[in-house]
Amino acid sequence: MRDKRFVAVHRDGSLTEYNHRQLIRWARECSEYVLSLLAENIDERLIHALHVAKEWEKDTAKVGDAMKASLAAHAVARESVNATSTAVARSVGQAVATAHMADHSLGAALYALKAVKHAGKAVDEEREWQNKQLQQLPAEMVKLVSTSLIEKEKAWRV
Repeated sequence: MRDKRFVAVHRDGSLTEYNHRQLIRWARECSEYVLSLLAENIDERLIHALHVAKEWEKDTAKVGDAMKASLAAHAVARESVNATSTAVARSVGQAVATAHMADHSLGAALYALKAVKHAGKAVDEEREWQNKQLQQLPAEMVKLVSTSLIEKEKAWRV
């Protein structure tokens, strides 16, 4: 069952449009931050997905555009043979999917952590960076995302 705090007001949840757009910004930033871990050139579908996420944040893209971009990013992940690249692509896919369902923002952050782990980098430093960016969100969102991440991170074995 979905946490209603991640469900938009217009869908009978409690997430305001402003907070939803802040979540996609944070998720996109988490994904962008790990792009440098890609072993190969950055696939244009990932760049496009991040662009759509940024446009949705500014209310200049539709949820349908974000869903299509997410599917394309996940296709990049399926095509990859490198675990780090797969995790980065999944992070991007989850980030742009935040437009459709806000709790996908958690997946963007968690896949970014997985990418860092697969790359042999410091997961704690990445988590700290994510938390620092998270502090820019409204206080109620910081608490919601922080507690949700703690719960999910165990299941994801990051």
